[in-house]
Amino acid sequence: MDSAADTRAALPPLHRLPVSPALPPRPTTLPDGTPAWLVTRYQDVRQVLGDPRITRADLHDVGTAGATADVAANPASLFNQDGPAHRRLRGTVQRAFAPRAIAGWQPWVAAAVQQSVDALVAAGPPADLVTAFARPVPFAVTTRLMGLDGDGPDSLDADRLQRWTLALLAQGGDPAEGGTSGGESASATADHADALAEYGAFTTELIERRRREPGDDLVSRLVRAADHDGGIPEESFVHLVAGLTASGNESVAGALGNALVYLLGERAAHWPRLADPDTAERTAERLLHYIPLGDDEATIRRATAAIELGGATIPAGSVVAISLGSANRDPEVYSEGLDADLDLPLAAPTLAFSAGPHYCIGAWRVRLEMRESLHRLATALPGLRLTIPVADIAWQLGGTTRSPARIPVDW
Repeated sequence: MDSAADTRAALPPLHRLPVSPALPPRPTTLPDGTPAWLVTRYQDVRQVLGDPRITRADLHDVGTAGATADVAANPASLFNQDGPAHRRLRGTVQRAFAPRAIAGWQPWVAAAVQQSVDALVAAGPPADLVTAFARPVPFAVTTRLMGLDGDGPDSLDADRLQRWTLALLAQGGDPAEGGTSGGESASATADHADALAEYGAFTTELIERRRREPGDDLVSRLVRAADHDGGIPEESFVHLVAGLTASGNESVAGALGNALVYLLGERAAHWPRLADPDTAERTAERLLHYIPLGDDEATIRRATAAIELGGATIPAGSVVAISLGSANRDPEVYSEGLDADLDLPLAAPTLAFSAGPHYCIGAWRVRLEMRESLHRLATALPGLRLTIPVADIAWQLGGTTRSPARIPVDW
């Protein structure tokens, strides 16, 4: 293993990543040198996330320290919009994610998880849970949800989706080599640009086909809602569909991989208890709450007016760095911490999916896949165990997520 891979293997798992203490709002400096106000307490964070005077406008190039994540850097992204444009896009998505539709998707999400469990068990030990489980589960759900499974012109294979996802989320490197070392070569940058162009063309053609031949998949529902509402720029709509496909797939894979590392590496006695579906649901919520998706601590906003917050005055025009991880570990709200009984319900709603206008539109999916995955895998393999120490795990690094490159197990 080369020195860069050693550095990656030496990273702490995300559940042991230090976060800023929950203190009153205070000045800080972002990685790119931008002055900002750091907000870390639970109640302060909730207030900021729900305040319409705190926006994402004109911030796609702030705080990134040279990062190229298209999902965060593209002004057309839902993430970078506020006001009427954001409400139009958001309303379109919410109509597509109607409660009746989500309820209808739940049985085949469970079936997709069970199929991956059955394949893992049939193949027998040893195994790598990343390639054999954590990635196949969200890929199967994503392709069926978006109507990209099967053998038709819209079918999508795992390698192609991962290449596009890595470009959209600015995640370079080969998972087999443990990820990236944090920099990008000219060839990698060019490959990202090519991949983004291919993904944009694929998504544009997909949307047009769904307009001509709609089905009951999510892309068709989004197209119907967007065409009914009107007023949505095509670039924003293409970016929305591409982002839902890619980020949902990667977020679930990362969250599931990180949860499995913690459970098998530090909470082995709790693992068999996940065969109880209620315990699996509460455990999934606690893990999503306490284990972040990546190393980036803060989400960035700007104050369009002076804000009184937690005893401080944040001047108009200030950049505001909101630490969801710190808020989710605020001892005034969550006194028990991650290492308490994982069957305990949370003391307050988690901010893992943000709050307010930018609340994660895919939260239902992450929760559902995490719950079903933990429950069904523990039911089938109560004796599942890691075959290496957590400290030896190499990490797939990215602009928005970090997850284990491999999880070698036996049973």
